[in-house]
Amino acid sequence: MLNTRRLMVAGATAMLIAGLAACGSERSDAEPPSGTITYSSDSSAQETTPRSDSVSGLRDTVRHLSMRTVRATRPHMVKKCTSGTTRVRHTTSSGTGTKRKTRTWYTTERTRSCKNVRSGTETYRRVVRPERWCVRLDDVGGDKTKDDVWFRVSSATYHQALAVKEHTHLEFVPRGSAC
Repeated sequence: MLNTRRLMVAGATAMLIAGLAACGSERSDAEPPSGTITYSSDSSAQETTPRSDSVSGLRDTVRHLSMRTVRATRPHMVKKCTSGTTRVRHTTSSGTGTKRKTRTWYTTERTRSCKNVRSGTETYRRVVRPERWCVRLDDVGGDKTKDDVWFRVSSATYHQALAVKEHTHLEFVPRGSAC
């Protein structure tokens, strides 16, 4: 009973793995991987299948916002340990009936307990604004009315957009909007 159940579970698992492997990846080789940018200098750009989360348009400008930090204080926690001893009782019994004897002895065992306690304050740098890289596009998605739209991008995408000329067609996957 148990062996047939195991065989059935193993068979079902093998079929599931085979089915998932047959599906494979739906991503084509012509499609740029996430975080990369494709661009062209003329209107006869290579036709690639656009991803649903990618945006395209004409490069307008780029902006890098550096990280902004401020000094702040927080409690300084230190580990404080205390040592002590406890008296432990031990007993053994031997014999039966009226000849039963119980022997008792005590030992002292060392104990140590530790906890974090506050000991003053410490200063650190708190991040007020994280570092951001932004690209502004015109004609977003081919729509001539959508101009000057900012997108947050990765550092690599920013540097690739920085390297190309203005009004070059770009396509990338943004990390966010409203830079």
